[in-house]
Amino acid sequence: MRCFQFAAAAVLVAAVAAAADARAADPEPRTVIELGGAAGYSLKGGGPSGGPDVAVEVGVVENWLEIEVGVAPVFGHGGTEWDADFVFKKPFDLTDKLELAIGTGPEWVHTAGAAKADTLAAEGEVDLAYWLGARHDIGLFVEPTYERSFGRGHEQSLGVTAGLCIGVP
Repeated sequence: MRCFQFAAAAVLVAAVAAAADARAADPEPRTVIELGGAAGYSLKGGGPSGGPDVAVEVGVVENWLEIEVGVAPVFGHGGTEWDADFVFKKPFDLTDKLELAIGTGPEWVHTAGAAKADTLAAEGEVDLAYWLGARHDIGLFVEPTYERSFGRGHEQSLGVTAGLCIGVP
């Protein structure tokens, strides 16, 4: 549990540091905070699951590389999982207000309850964001995902996260 508290603190520190280094004249935010809900379904018979989700996305190389760090408690499968992911994404501007990003990266899954376990997984995602304002300060996002665990049973799941994205200049 302390690892997730550390991960959440690291996400907040990264957001503050990126915001302090941002350029005021650039309308594109260097940091985006994503707040939403996540739902998933295990393809190996585990059933549905869901919970809140928080992530911070930082633009590392403009129009080329974004890094997203997220944490989510997932309720279902007879217990609680804590998922922490680190995703590398390639962004594409479809219009002035619509963005698409495709990414992949590692994920750490901590299962609490009767069957405690820590597992590494790989995650792939497609991130679609619609900005409500011209300054890209607030918007909506939807993020379908596919996850494959490297642990025992090699669990696979499909999921979707959706919610509010807040641009930090």
